[in-house]
Amino acid sequence: MQNRVFIHATNVHQGGGRSLLEALLKVLDGKVEVVLSLDNRMPAPRGMIHDVKIKRVQPSVVHRLKAEIWLARSVAPEDLVLCFGNLPPLFKLRGRAVVFVQNRYLIDDVQLNGFPLRVGLRLAMERLWLSGKMSNASEFIVQTPTMKRLLDIKTQGKVPVRVLPFVAEPSGYVCGEPQPETQNENNYDFVYVASGEPHKNHLRLIEAWCLLAEDGLFPSLCLTLDEARFATLYAKIDVMRQRYGLKITNKGELPHNGILALYKNASALIYPSTFESFGLPLSEARQVGLSVLAAELDYVRDVLDPEQTFDPDSPVSIARAVKRYLGVVDTPLKILGAVDFLDMLINKRSS
Repeated sequence: MQNRVFIHATNVHQGGGRSLLEALLKVLDGKVEVVLSLDNRMPAPRGMIHDVKIKRVQPSVVHRLKAEIWLARSVAPEDLVLCFGNLPPLFKLRGRAVVFVQNRYLIDDVQLNGFPLRVGLRLAMERLWLSGKMSNASEFIVQTPTMKRLLDIKTQGKVPVRVLPFVAEPSGYVCGEPQPETQNENNYDFVYVASGEPHKNHLRLIEAWCLLAEDGLFPSLCLTLDEARFATLYAKIDVMRQRYGLKITNKGELPHNGILALYKNASALIYPSTFESFGLPLSEARQVGLSVLAAELDYVRDVLDPEQTFDPDSPVSIARAVKRYLGVVDTPLKILGAVDFLDMLINKRSS
């Protein structure tokens, strides 16, 4: 009989990982003994039962290593360990170790050059940890078929990988079009809920907004960038905003309830990220009835069928998708015959 459940999340304290971890902690019911090992920056959410044992871990290499040693010594054969921070245990555990992987950078063969040196080094080390200690996992959990395919390649079938997508509250989620009665007058035409990592692709999105401005279109866009963490990116966006008169608002990094409130103040979600493990805002936006414009990529189709799609590497493609959604018809390209071509060439007339 299972004795205890360990939730080992020593490197989770922000973003989508924090939202999902908070959701898990809130539903602990006390029927089984739970032991948490949490990053010192991760607060216990309101509504969590009080008789849970919590081990706090400082965000440093030494303290993370000590936490791994503590975990190996504490887990009994009947215990279940949910490793919630993408990485398997550093040491083989006596109990069952289930690893929840939600960082695609750790399993996809993409370059890390766009990151600051410190972040790139951390991701490189975590890649080595994951690949070198896969055998310490009893099972991997991911949220989409795309992530399963990537991880199956890494594990070579030696460790089972299961798809178990979850969000804080799944009610209202649909894969197809949103319910029309939820569409009201809103403060923002589009919202993009994302931090400022390179794959989030903010600059391509803003370049598309500049192209729209050149055509006399100024849809409003709300971002959620932490101005301090992503100061260089924010400065570039602000330059383009002022130069083209773009209607761009930045709300900064928001708590989860603030994000949900923001969705209700927008007409559509635009999502140009080049890759994701799940893309939590896609499902959350659908739950509140937002239309979705997103990259034509596998991770998007894993979660929903967007109203419009685009090539995330092309500002022109993004701008055209926005126009289609807004019902703006572009003037079609006029194709000439050979006679007209020669006539315009000789007489220097334009088409």
